[in-house]
Amino acid sequence: VQLQASGGGLVQAGGSLRLSCAASGRTFSSYDMGWFRQAPGKEREFVAASSWSGGSTSYADSVKGRFTISRDNAKNTVYLQMNSLKPDDTAVYYCAASTVWGLPTLPAHFGSWGQGTLVTVSS
Repeated sequence: VQLQASGGGLVQAGGSLRLSCAASGRTFSSYDMGWFRQAPGKEREFVAASSWSGGSTSYADSVKGRFTISRDNAKNTVYLQMNSLKPDDTAVYYCAASTVWGLPTLPAHFGSWGQGTLVTVSS
């Protein structure tokens, strides 16, 4: 599956952004989907994941209660709604697809990655 992330930009602290990740191919609904982020000088870290149906989700503690992952399998798209953004959320955000069972959260469990979209939160 090929992935294309979009929706990043510059926002003030406390603001909101919605990222989108469009997937090509007919088997999107068979993948668990995840969002990761990588800040300058830091390792890529897990943000959120959704099961193939959207019925199960998982979040990093740092974003729990502020970010929401959702998906529309009819549109082959996964979203990340980000509210109450903080400067520490500044990073390149990547969407990824996994066929590993059980709502994976490790980068190594995701075999397909989008190109990344930059989110900058100003204080």
